[in-house]
Parts: sequence; structure tokens; C-alpha cells
Amino acid sequence: MLFRPFSRRRPDTADKRRGKRAVACAGVLLASATTLISTGALHSAPAEAAAASAVPATPATSPAPVQPHAKPRVSSAVLSLDDKGREPTVRGDDAPYDTASIVKVDILATVLLQAQDAGRPLTPQEVTHAEAMIRHSDNDSATALWQQIGKAPGLEAANKRLGMATTKGGPGLLWGLTQTTARDQIRLLRAVFDTGPAANTGSTALREDSRKYIRTLMTRIEGDQAWGVSAATTSGWALKNGWLQRTATGLWDVNSIGQITVGGHRYLVAVLSNGSPSMQDGITLVEGAARTAVHSAAAS
Repeated sequence: MLFRPFSRRRPDTADKRRGKRAVACAGVLLASATTLISTGALHSAPAEAAAASAVPATPATSPAPVQPHAKPRVSSAVLSLDDKGREPTVRGDDAPYDTASIVKVDILATVLLQAQDAGRPLTPQEVTHAEAMIRHSDNDSATALWQQIGKAPGLEAANKRLGMATTKGGPGLLWGLTQTTARDQIRLLRAVFDTGPAANTGSTALREDSRKYIRTLMTRIEGDQAWGVSAATTSGWALKNGWLQRTATGLWDVNSIGQITVGGHRYLVAVLSNGSPSMQDGITLVEGAARTAVHSAAAS
């Protein structure tokens, strides 16, 4: 069974276990903290922690004050897998956004494509990294696999095979600064979830066992990360979320992608946002956009 619902615990109701994990996993790219701080691109303490709670800042790592911003920006894309149409319905400006941790699905797809090319299964270490990266949003595991696939060039080579035209890998070890659009994220989700006649075919596509592996991990996200596009359904879902706070402004990027089931119909949903004054504000924005987009698609 590919989909199973979890209780949707919010970041602001995290228990002691999450607090311990947040301390252990804080940082957008823990394996390259020195690089991140020196570039000034990302703040190393609260952004992209494997738990939803932010780690309290220290004087050496205090985030920049939140700067005034005209309005948070959000874009969504929805595709019904049970209809004949193969193009998503896009709401908002489908411009590039930082991926934050949603890129971890793309990283895993690349790992699997490269393993297929080599005619081998994933190694035990790759399996350990893949499960930690998707289920727990572990950043060390993402960094290890990012380097293994060849960083941005490796990701972009795989994306061409998956039909993703506008996603550009982040510089160096900064996988969280990969740029993508909501429409391109639907293309990635199709490569994983679409089982129709127009699904990926040929030697360059993900095999069904590879696709099933990604789907399975996305149904097993930790309960405290079960927010985002799953807000648009009360039944089955598979998802991956991403969140980071930008150093220059103190504002948050919050994203969510996945497949949900509503009224017995399957939908691929991608919601990208930036410019929120807090992570919770970003989550509220993303969940509202997901509900609106799916309700509109279901009514059409």
C-alpha cells in the first residue's frame, strides 16, 4: 500500500524528541557549515534542520533581522493523474524558487538513475543515506549523496532525462539553493508517480522498482514533518517538504511537493514560496495555496 496518513503534528507542537533532533541536525548543510557561513548565502542554525523546530541562535550564528518585505510570494501547480490532460494547472508566477530540502527527492532520483546506468542496486550506505534524507530530511546524508552524484552537473544531467527543463543545481555544496519552478516539480513527480500511458518510457527513465522506492519513502515521512500539500487531503499522501531562512533578509523559503488522494482521485501537487517572516507563516501560506489549487482542480 503506497499511501498511509499520519497525524499532522505542527512544528510549534514538537515534543522533546524533536527538540533533541533539532539540536543534532541543525543547519542547512551541516557537512559544509564553514562554507555556508562564509558565503553568506544561508544561515547555518535554523534553516533546513531535520526537525521542524529551529535551533536557538547563538551570538556567532544569529540570523539577520527580518527585513520588511512587500508580500510573500507563492506558486502552485496541480496535475490530476486520473484525467487525460498531461499539463498541470499553475497558479501564481511560475518563476524559479530556492528548493531547500524538496531537492532531496531529485537527488535520490539521480542516485537511482546512476545506479541503473551502472547495472547495480543501491549499496547499503546509499540506502542508509536515502532513507535518512527523505524520511528525516537529514542534511548530512543529502550532502553525501549530492557529492556522489557529481553535485549540480550530475543533477542537471539526470533532470534532462526526467524532462525537467528549468531546474538548476545549487553552487558547490549548496544543494538547498538549487533553483526550480512549480511546473518542473510536477515533471519530477510525474517521473515518480505517473503510471499512465504517457509515463516515462525507454532506457533513460527511472525503472518501476526505482520509482516505487521513492514513493515508499515519501509515504513514511516523520509525523512532525507531515504538513504542506497533505493539508489538502484527509486520506492518502506522499510528500517531501523544504524550509530555509535566508541570511540577508531573515525571511523564509517554505516548499512542499507530493501526491495526494482526494475523493478517490490522485493529484500531483507542488507549492513553492518565499518571503515569509517565519517558518510557521510559510507553512500556513503553502497549505492554503495547496488547498486552493487542489479544490480548483477537483472542481474543474
